[in-house]
Amino acid sequence: MDAAAPDRITIFDTTLRDGEQAPGFSLRHEAKLRFARTLDELGVDVIEAGFPIASEDDFAAVRDVAREVRRPAIAALARSVPKDIDRAGEALDGAARPRMHVFIATSDLHLSRKLGMTREQALEAAVIGVERARRFADDIEFSAEDATRSDPDFLSEMVAAVVRAGATTVNLPDTVGYSVPEEIRAMFRAVRQRLPEGRPVILSAHCHNDLGLAVANSLAAIEGGARQIECTVNGIGERAGNASLEEFAMALRTRPDRLPFTTGVQTLVLYAASQLLTELTGEAVQANKAIVGRNAFAHEAGIHQDGLLKDRRTYEIMRAEDVGRPSATLVLGKHSGRHALKARCEALKITLSRLELDELYRAMIGRAEIRKVVEDCDLLELVEEMRRPGAHPAPAPASPSPAPSRRSRWESPVTIEEPGYGFGV
Repeated sequence: MDAAAPDRITIFDTTLRDGEQAPGFSLRHEAKLRFARTLDELGVDVIEAGFPIASEDDFAAVRDVAREVRRPAIAALARSVPKDIDRAGEALDGAARPRMHVFIATSDLHLSRKLGMTREQALEAAVIGVERARRFADDIEFSAEDATRSDPDFLSEMVAAVVRAGATTVNLPDTVGYSVPEEIRAMFRAVRQRLPEGRPVILSAHCHNDLGLAVANSLAAIEGGARQIECTVNGIGERAGNASLEEFAMALRTRPDRLPFTTGVQTLVLYAASQLLTELTGEAVQANKAIVGRNAFAHEAGIHQDGLLKDRRTYEIMRAEDVGRPSATLVLGKHSGRHALKARCEALKITLSRLELDELYRAMIGRAEIRKVVEDCDLLELVEEMRRPGAHPAPAPASPSPAPSRRSRWESPVTIEEPGYGFGV
């Protein structure tokens, strides 16, 4: 794979490997193939299709994705042991752009407690693994598992060794989501400064979300020199998941003033990809999930709805249409105001007088107290009830208007129409 330009971030999607390792998210290889086609349409640069040594089904999934999906690189994961690497190479046979992805742990905790290896043994195994992987592909990625909890000097030594052995991408994962952005940025800068001269290599970040910092850490990584980000659709993955592809991509698109980087992601496909993954896994996205959640572009608070009707920029930093969603939704609930109710009625071709709007508003709030959300069918029913003969009591006689009082100095000189409940902060 060609080295990315300095301002171009390679998107390595691992939904089909790390993502589906999450409990309840596993996919059969037919489903993996279907989703791989969508990832191709989404414009990701690399699809990690699976861990071929894990099972026959995973092997078949990698093989089928590699043979059918031709534009992006197709990666297969392997531990730095011969049987894993050979199996991954076999699965990638026939791929247009194969990538071998070899990994070994580098933290002392993982080496001693999990692998029972010394640093020297891990270094030797990593070099041998990269050299063996080169039998199957020129595009070799090496991952230093638990990099963020590794000794910095040993990590840099490991990176230099695998680059000399032929690794073209080196991934420094925050495997357990332990780090904060300042640490990630500093780690990438330090490793980059100690790379072997004359050996072009892309540094990659793979951040987990255990502290809710996966996307923030990924953004810090590119500031530190990473030019590949490993992520998943809907942020799925082990434990609390991985960096969310849609959040990372839209952060770059929305804040180019602070994040002057680009990707090849076709953002109009983001919502469709999210919905397909939900269908294939049977696991719903949380309602308030950024970008693709049900409420990501929904507004119920009256103050928000009023601002949105006047200028969408008041409460939206991006457009729903830019990620392939329907336009923003004004949800009618107990926090809504008259402006949103009037707009919804106009959309339904319901013409109301001011008195009718007031009466319908009170009825809508009452319905919302019971049902939480008032749908279009509820509105039509309330309007029918309101206009039914005999539904209105005789109006009370008008009382004389009180004499105008002098405004208190604490009162606002600006008249603010009742916008319903909810605050803008």
